[in-house]
Order: sequence, then C-alpha cells, then structure tokens
Amino acid sequence: MIKTEMIRVIIVDEQPLFRQGIRSTLEHMGDCAILGDSTDANDILELVRTASPDVALVDAGLTSADPLELARQMRHLAPRMAIIILTPSDDEERLFQSIKVGAAAYYNRSITTEELVEAVRKVSVGELASRVLKSFRELAVEEETSPAKDLYSPLSGREVEILDYIARGNSNKEIAKSLKISDQTVKNHITSILKKLSVNDRTAAVVHALKHGWIKMDAN
Repeated sequence: MIKTEMIRVIIVDEQPLFRQGIRSTLEHMGDCAILGDSTDANDILELVRTASPDVALVDAGLTSADPLELARQMRHLAPRMAIIILTPSDDEERLFQSIKVGAAAYYNRSITTEELVEAVRKVSVGELASRVLKSFRELAVEEETSPAKDLYSPLSGREVEILDYIARGNSNKEIAKSLKISDQTVKNHITSILKKLSVNDRTAAVVHALKHGWIKMDAN
C-alpha cells in the first residue's frame, strides 16, 4: 500500500466550537495532520517557523491579532504554505486585501464540511480558489484601463507561461502535465519567479504580472 503524503495544517480561530469542528472535519480526511491551533500570534508564528505546515486556516475576525498582518508574516516565514481565510461575511475589500497578503482561498464561515475538505486538498497542491481567480480577472480588467505598462519583464518566456497557468487556477501537477515537464521543474521555475520579482508567494507574483501587463486574463 502506497502511503499518502500527509497535509500538515494549523488552525487559527477564536471560537472553540468552530475550531473543534474544523479539527474534527480535517482529521476525518485521513490524510490530514493537525499540527496545532492557537490564537496567540507568537505561538502561531513559532509553529509556522518550526513545523513546516502546508495549509493554515485563519479566522478573519481574529481579535487577538490583525489577521491579515498575521497572514502576511506567516507567508514570509513559510512561502510555500497556503492560507485559507475564513470570514464571517462576504467583503470584497477584505477579499482583495487577503489576496495582497498571499491568501490562496477566501471562504465564508458558513462553508460546508465538504467544501472545507476540498479547499484544503486543492490549496495544498498549489491551486487557488475560484474567488481568488475571479479577483484576478477583475484586476486584469481594471489594469487594462491603466495608461502605464512596463512591457519589460525580468521573467523568461517559460516563467511567464507558468504564471499564466497559475493565474488560471492550475496546480503544479497540472502545469507539469500541460507543459510536459516534471513537477520539480515547475517548482524550480516558481522559485526563480519569486526571487526575480522579490515576492513571497505565487499569488503576489500573479498580481505583479497582471499589473505590469505581462499576462492577460479573460474577463468572463
């Protein structure tokens, strides 16, 4: 029997009952290990620093710390970690701010257990949630009307191609299959992209590329 690689998760949520519900749901996945849960910023950052989580679920209503600033610091410590923001209400401005700090997904706290499991599995392999992709499309339309464009790109043609795939919601494995290259080669290209653009994560890289007109997206 082939052992499935475990998805390592941390939970940052102030409501004990909701937090326990998330833990129970994810533990029942069978391939998910909960590394810890806390609302103390220092504890959370230490956990991110030492435990190498794959996914973090963050309560947008956190009062013990600024949740978006905390998410930004977490991404800085663990650039490959995916963050899912859970919010009490739909808020387009908070969604955009979440994207700016590198969140891979943004969901209302009324999310079902099935949706949560699917979200964790998807972001753990590099996919971005549909609402994040929708915001990319809206940003692309907005940037089309901007007068200034920096057509010079420090990225290679293949790196721009990979960013375009990321912006459309493809995982590393899907990108590798489409381009007929290995998963590791895709990861190497992404590492190079982040270094060249001086950003911490793929979400920020896509936003940067859209703003500079290096990649385009359909508005629909």
